[in-house]
Amino acid sequence: MTKKVKVSIILGVTFVTLFIGLVIFFNATPAGRTVWNNWQASIQEANDKSEYETRKKVEDTCRSMIASYQLDVMTYEAFKDNEDEYYRSIAMDARIRANQTASTYNEYFLKNSYVWKDDVPSDISERLIYIE
Repeated sequence: MTKKVKVSIILGVTFVTLFIGLVIFFNATPAGRTVWNNWQASIQEANDKSEYETRKKVEDTCRSMIASYQLDVMTYEAFKDNEDEYYRSIAMDARIRANQTASTYNEYFLKNSYVWKDDVPSDISERLIYIE
């Protein structure tokens, strides 16, 4: 066997071993799966940042939650001091719904804030306030 053939065989075996090792690392180890998943997540985030549909979906969801929140706040304000127990009960239910919506909205806004960077539309609040 010539020296060139030996070097080629060694390089081939090294390449195949390295390839098999990487496949095992990325598919069969927690650290490898973590690296792979983080890479995939960064690719997805880059796609989402550049896609209009994602931004529109996030904005529409925020606007919908804001409208629901505002309706519940208005209902609470309208009935909270009513003398009738039934209407005060409606007010308390509206307050609970408004606070649940605020909680969900604030978390949703935080998780999706990368969609806007620092260009949040003027009709979308950065956070909704809880009713005491």
